[in-house]
Amino acid sequence: MSDLLAIGASGVRAYQTALATVGENIANVGTTGYTRRAVQVAEVPGGSGSVNQYGAGNGVTLTGIARSSDTYSTAALRASTSDLSRTTKGATWLDRIDGALTGNALTSRMTSFFAASQSLAAEPDSSALRTSMYSAANTLAVSFSATGQAFDQIDTDLDTAGRQAATDLSSLGTSLAGINDGLGRAAPGSTAAAQLMDQRDQILTKMSEQVDLSVSFDSLGRSTVTLAQSSGAPFVKGNSSGIVSYERDDNGQATFSQIVDGIATQLTPNGGTIAGITDGAQRVAANRDALNGLTSSFVKTVNDNQAAGEDQNGVQGTAIFAVGSTPTDITLAAGFTDGSKIAAAAPGGGKRDSSNLSILEQSRQGKAFESTLSGMITDNGTAYKQKSTIADAQTAIRDGAATALSTSTGVNLDSEAVDLMRFQQAYAASSRVIQVARETMQSILDIR
Repeated sequence: MSDLLAIGASGVRAYQTALATVGENIANVGTTGYTRRAVQVAEVPGGSGSVNQYGAGNGVTLTGIARSSDTYSTAALRASTSDLSRTTKGATWLDRIDGALTGNALTSRMTSFFAASQSLAAEPDSSALRTSMYSAANTLAVSFSATGQAFDQIDTDLDTAGRQAATDLSSLGTSLAGINDGLGRAAPGSTAAAQLMDQRDQILTKMSEQVDLSVSFDSLGRSTVTLAQSSGAPFVKGNSSGIVSYERDDNGQATFSQIVDGIATQLTPNGGTIAGITDGAQRVAANRDALNGLTSSFVKTVNDNQAAGEDQNGVQGTAIFAVGSTPTDITLAAGFTDGSKIAAAAPGGGKRDSSNLSILEQSRQGKAFESTLSGMITDNGTAYKQKSTIADAQTAIRDGAATALSTSTGVNLDSEAVDLMRFQQAYAASSRVIQVARETMQSILDIR
């Protein structure tokens, strides 16, 4: 009877844990990152040397807590998350560039400046028209300066985002190394190990939002992570992790590097936020260079035109625009005090001559200042639209990967309800076995 009692007791212990595990699954059905768990049980074989060669075993034993996992779906989710993050972050900077180019109405104000010049060419001695062109020049200078300041702010925000991404990635690496250390200490198949693996997968997903990863696992579930297909040492291995740094060079290009054991290796990201920042920095630098080139050309053209003509008083024209520390840092020149300083006439042409303004109009057409600006805006808008279209497709791919992972590793309440009833019956039956063993033993003891 002691064998029967031990068998019943082992069943009660095993199925008590099984019921608790099912309860944990049900309780965490809505918990982000939670992975379904199940008990693993095995028969306890009968002892050797038994006088009854046909005797039963010694019941059941709990061998561990199995954590549902799907390596392929998990890797697919990380990859699709990384791709989507790169696209959406890159689109963010394209949107910022569009705002900088259009937010200060630079194109329309340049058109207004040239329109005022044409109006003055029709009546070059008009004080009102000269005042109108003077005002248009001042408004255009303000617009150039504000556009440059908008790009300055984008550069500042890019640097902030880059440093934050590097800090976040370094912090996630440190956390993952700590989890690796915990997995090395936790008993394999334990609830603690399962909880650590859930945390590990959540951190890896967050890291994939920052950069594309290559991940491998050992028998204990500890992860080794390589960033952006780096040729250097793994970023995370065992309980050690590197750090990530961010820099911008003189050309405005953004670079990220990992530093592991004192050795720095530049990263070439293909996904994640840092790839989006790298793409954004390239776009910002290219548009900034194009704007600077156009601005310098425009200012030189207008000022050279002024120097080649005479103002309303028959004096050689003075520069309209002055340039500060950057090409877009434009103000009205100190000597350009009012509309009478506009050099509308050719030398010796007199107050009614506007031939110098006609030359300015020819330069406008030849150098296509406005169409160049419009082309920059159009190209940037097209790139943004393409990014948005790609993001829509990548969102569907990411959502599909998330659904596939949830289906294979998430909690299904229907199956949990079935398991709950099954384990409840097994627990009750095991309790009944104990009761039968006790009653039988009492019956034996009652024999006189």
